[in-house]
This record gives sequence, structure tokens and C-alpha cells, in this order.
Amino acid sequence: MFGEFLKRLTQPDPPQLPDADARLALAALLVRVARSDGDYAGAEVTRIDRILSKRYGLSPAETAGLRAEAEVLESEAPDTVRFTRAIKEAVPYEDRESVVESMWDVVLADGARDHEEDALLRLVANLLGVNDRDSNLARQRVQSRRS
Repeated sequence: MFGEFLKRLTQPDPPQLPDADARLALAALLVRVARSDGDYAGAEVTRIDRILSKRYGLSPAETAGLRAEAEVLESEAPDTVRFTRAIKEAVPYEDRESVVESMWDVVLADGARDHEEDALLRLVANLLGVNDRDSNLARQRVQSRRS
């Protein structure tokens, strides 16, 4: 279903993604983070929908459709390294910090920090070019909003 998209995404020098593809890639990355602990909880799905709706101004139906596509893409996508590289190329640094903050929001949605989620988030933040300090600040912002 996403063969051509994945082929473009994993080229040695991927072209900059059009907005619709960048949305899908980000949504799939959020799904990957949520699934990394083996428990794709309802709270995580709800949080992903809220993030996508707010970030892109989508209706509930559009949001659910994007997430459904992202779930399929995530299951078909190759390793996180090549997958994340395309997002890094398509998104400016400030927005990548926001992506990391969104990922922390998903990780913390179910009320538990899992080792697998933490490890994947550290890897993905690094692959996005977001340093540990900025990632930690993003996590702290999410935690303070939840308090």
C-alpha cells in the first residue's frame, strides 16, 4: 500500500517530503513510539489523535484517517534510522523539537514511562538532530502540563 512512499523515504538521499507525506511520516513516528513497549494503549491513540488534530487543524474523521494510514505505514516501515532521516530533512529544527515534545506526550499518555519507549525516544530525538538537553526540556514541558 505504501511501497512507493517507503521507497522514496528510504532512498540514500531522500527528497524533501511534501506536506501531506511529512504529516503521514510524523503520525507514523508517533505510532511507532506508542507501540514500542508492546502496548498500544487507548490513551496513546487518543493522545496521537489530539496531537495530529491540533498540529494540522484536522477534523475528527480526518484525524482518525491519518492515524489509520500511519498505523499501516508504521507496520510496513523499515528501521527507524532511515524513516526518521526523511523527517529530519523535511522539518526545521524548532519544529523537530516540537515533534520530540509530541513524542514525549505520547509516551507519557498512559501514565507510565517504559524502558523501550524511553530508549526509542532517545534514539529518535538523536536521529532528528535534537540534543539530549532539548529533549529533556521537551519532556519536562509535557510533564508540567500534566501536573
